[in-house]
Amino acid sequence: MFQGSMVALVTPMKSGLAPDTELDRDALARLVEFHIDKGSDALVVMGTTGESATLPEEEHCDVIRQVVEQVNKRLPVIAGTGANSTIEAISLTRCAQRAGADACLLVTPYYNKPTQEGLYLHHRAVAEAVAIPQILYNVPGRTACDMQPETVARLAGIANIIGIKEATAELDRLVKIRELCGDDFLLLSGDDETACEFMLRGGDGVISVTANVAPEAMHHMSEQAIAGARAAAEDINRPLMGLHRTLFLEANPIPVKWAVARLGLIERGIRLPMTWMSAQYEAELEAAMQQAGVL
Repeated sequence: MFQGSMVALVTPMKSGLAPDTELDRDALARLVEFHIDKGSDALVVMGTTGESATLPEEEHCDVIRQVVEQVNKRLPVIAGTGANSTIEAISLTRCAQRAGADACLLVTPYYNKPTQEGLYLHHRAVAEAVAIPQILYNVPGRTACDMQPETVARLAGIANIIGIKEATAELDRLVKIRELCGDDFLLLSGDDETACEFMLRGGDGVISVTANVAPEAMHHMSEQAIAGARAAAEDINRPLMGLHRTLFLEANPIPVKWAVARLGLIERGIRLPMTWMSAQYEAELEAAMQQAGVL
């Protein structure tokens, strides 16, 4: 069920910049249909790219419910439900289960800097509290916390922990985690720039920021890479490399929201403490979009 190009969906908001910029439910509905039409293999809602850190729990759960209901089983929906409080992560994960999400994505607890034992106990507690399939998410560049492959292997022994989104861009980890966890454990890239090679080396897919802007190309690239067709995958990926880089000129999701707005799919809305992208980067990101063939 979970493989290929899984878009880390932006959360549309009405034009503005405030602590409580209004959500744009109509634009969210349009985005869902856009990605179904363009071939995205799954939707990941309320992750980092979805500004989960700026939405209170009620809104967070409402967005998950809206997407699940609209998708209506046409493709998998993965809900971001991680938190640096174990009790909050359990609450969000229960909300996603009630909404009918197919799985949850749980980032390692940020800011707290738990030990490896703390990481194990945190994720075990969530998995034992809520039976929904769960995908670990390791992104030390944002969390100041790095889940080691040995800890992943311990957690892989829990039935409803089914995989990991590995966003370190360290491709050697793929081999080590695969060796420790076996072929049935999902390995998903969280780094667009290395995702093609990640899948060519045996990864199952990518949770992608770039797929917000170039969903068709990311779908086809992932399809070829998973099949082991290196030349075809690299040919599709090459024009996307500029996007993979420029979508991180400022902190995600600042550039990708600008790019999706440039495509006319959402308004220029974002929530503090994130800001709208600096004008100095606009020409560079637009050029990357042109190179990728989306403008």
